[in-house]
Amino acid sequence: MNSDSIKEALKQVKYPGFSRDIVSFGLVRGAAFDAGTAKVSVAITTSDPKVPTMLKQEIEKCLKAQPGVTDVIVELAVSAAKAPPKPGQANLGGGTAPTGIKHSVAIASGKGGVGKSTFAVNLACALAQVLAERGREGRVGLMDCDIYGPSVPLMMGIEGRPEIDGESLVPLERHGVKVMSMGFLVDDNTPVVWRGPMVMKTIQQFVQNVKWGEIDVLLVDLPPGTGDAQLSLVQTLPLDGAVLVTTPQTAATNVARKGGLMFQKVNVPLLGVAENMSWFEDAAGHRQALFGEGGGAATAESLGTALLGQVPLYPEIRAGGDCGLPVVVNQPDSKPARVFRAIAETMLAKLKV
Repeated sequence: MNSDSIKEALKQVKYPGFSRDIVSFGLVRGAAFDAGTAKVSVAITTSDPKVPTMLKQEIEKCLKAQPGVTDVIVELAVSAAKAPPKPGQANLGGGTAPTGIKHSVAIASGKGGVGKSTFAVNLACALAQVLAERGREGRVGLMDCDIYGPSVPLMMGIEGRPEIDGESLVPLERHGVKVMSMGFLVDDNTPVVWRGPMVMKTIQQFVQNVKWGEIDVLLVDLPPGTGDAQLSLVQTLPLDGAVLVTTPQTAATNVARKGGLMFQKVNVPLLGVAENMSWFEDAAGHRQALFGEGGGAATAESLGTALLGQVPLYPEIRAGGDCGLPVVVNQPDSKPARVFRAIAETMLAKLKV
């Protein structure tokens, strides 16, 4: 047993609420082995008193299971999160919001395929419409953090490259929404094949090196899961809340619940759950529950939050995304558009905008 093998073993220990291990997060500052004793030093920043205890127990359990280890010493250096934190600021290190951004909200899902990006795009447009009616035009931002599969440019109908102003990128704008996406920075035929640190760095740059201007609400479209992108975001940008998107079926709601628990662990309040593809309305006007019923409400109840709304499965939603005209913009009086607007108004009320 040596320093390298101790660190290798510690890759089994995940940071509470995340799928990534403490070694790749850079929390392990030192490791040594002498006469059967494994000694580890770990440094974390947290305001949650339960996290250090949980980590210490998991590290001891992991190392005591290794051959030749008879004793484990864990030196855990804990720094308090920067105080006073903005409500919802993450407890893994935290960051500060760029000047001008009043509220930041993550749009997240546990699993892929639930229509999260479609939801984010339409919600952003609905927010822009509601705020424009209040005389606050151009005060909604949409940050596409789905680095590996950015679909927001297509759905918003935006092409081209962002301009550079000094050391900052200028977001592109359409439908009253300022947008930044990895899709603006790579060619359509160029896959993004990156390891976690590069993903984290890009998200940090999207927050800190984009000239967002005056924004009432910045929506952040996250990739599925609880990994690098999620951690980087909560470390970089103090979030005022998160919205979980799920379909009604159990396969989606079970994973969405885990995503909600992750946000709660890092002190990001849940604004609510949005149920997507809730039903399909046939030609006779009858509702068909293609993906089951009640999953969104059950998920919200289990997490102690609200069901923000149920978005029906309409072909017009898909068609709008494919042609760059979200249904909220193209068919503002349609049933799904009315649902998105109602969710937008509820969210603004929760954020006190």
